[in-house]
Amino acid sequence: MSLRKPAAAAGAGPIASVTGTGIPLRGDDVDTDRIMPARFLRAVTFEGLERHLFEDDRAAQPDHPFGNPRYAGAALLVVNRNFGCGSSREHAPQGLARAGIKGIIGESFSEIFQGNAAVLGIPCFAVDHQAADRLQTLVEHTPNLTIVARVDAGLITAGPLRAAAAVPPALRDAFLAGQWNPTALLLERFDEVRGVADALPYLRDFHA
Repeated sequence: MSLRKPAAAAGAGPIASVTGTGIPLRGDDVDTDRIMPARFLRAVTFEGLERHLFEDDRAAQPDHPFGNPRYAGAALLVVNRNFGCGSSREHAPQGLARAGIKGIIGESFSEIFQGNAAVLGIPCFAVDHQAADRLQTLVEHTPNLTIVARVDAGLITAGPLRAAAAVPPALRDAFLAGQWNPTALLLERFDEVRGVADALPYLRDFHA
């Protein structure tokens, strides 16, 4: 059996920085079930998941940031400690990505969530508590404030704020080299993948 080259995936390019307005989401230990409630995991594709981000939280909190038009179009989400904890559902970062979130700034992140976000091209920047709180306050007071989060320099700037920000070295290097999308990387070297597959007897001798 010879593999056929599939349709190209979204290309992976270098990501040195993320610039845009922000959306402040306060609270520690925001888990993936709150980000994307479990009943929406039955979707066959990820299309439309952005409509269900924080759906239960938004129903209980009319002024929830993800329902507040002041933050419409935000590219950066500003959170607190242990964001994305809980189950490893990739639907959570998928929903955020489809809502236009291109970077997340917070005190700390679940390792699995951070990895799932990275393969979608969403860097997670770790800052200290004071910086996260101050940035959330700045955005709450000035929703159109431009935030620049630099992967290369490990720095967040927003108005008067300048804060050191850490991205895990392996993920930082992948973003800067444009190697954060494993599907795109496989497609770029598809002839090599096909060669390996054709050499494997359990694939070569398979008949549909």
